[in-house]
Parts: sequence; C-alpha cells; structure tokens
Amino acid sequence: MNPQFKKGVLEMIVLVAVSRKDMYGYELVAEVSQVIDVNEGTIYPLLKRLTNEHYFETYLRESSEGPPRKYYHLTAAGVLYREQLVNEWHGFWKNVNDFLEGKSDE
Repeated sequence: MNPQFKKGVLEMIVLVAVSRKDMYGYELVAEVSQVIDVNEGTIYPLLKRLTNEHYFETYLRESSEGPPRKYYHLTAAGVLYREQLVNEWHGFWKNVNDFLEGKSDE
C-alpha cells in the first residue's frame, strides 16, 4: 500500500478501533494490522499524541500474562474527532471515486 494512503487513514482507523472497545497497545497493533500493515513503532507514537491531545485517556488493567497493561479509552473529544474524520473520509472517498468513474457534479 502507498505509504501516503496509509498515513492518511491510520489515525481514523485507530480512533474507530478504540471506539469499538478499549484496547492496549499491542492489541491495537494487531487490530489495525487486519486493515493496513503497521508495526508498534508506528502505533505507539500516534497513541501518545492522541492521548496528549485529549482524544484518549488511559488506565491500567491487571494482566494474567505479566505486568498491568495500559488501556486506551476514547474521550468525548475523541468521539467528536473520530466523527469528523469519518465524515471527511466519506466525502473524500466519494469525490475520488466519482472522479475515477468519470462522474461529475455538473
């Protein structure tokens, strides 16, 4: 996949995934990887930025497989931001798809 395409949708995919259920970092990498190829080095800086921008809040939950895990939860601001990105995506996708199919708004 074109890296610019991936970069453009990664934030939206992460926000949508966490809005479906709270997740810890590695779990989120696995979830997002089902859609686009990503690694931990891509996801963790994004999670840190989105948390600093108050779109996520975090909490620790005990794990039977080691130390407690940091879970990410979408805040009210995160819900609004996710909706904005999804709406922009739908409009963008429609315009590009219409252009590719030779349609115009004339």
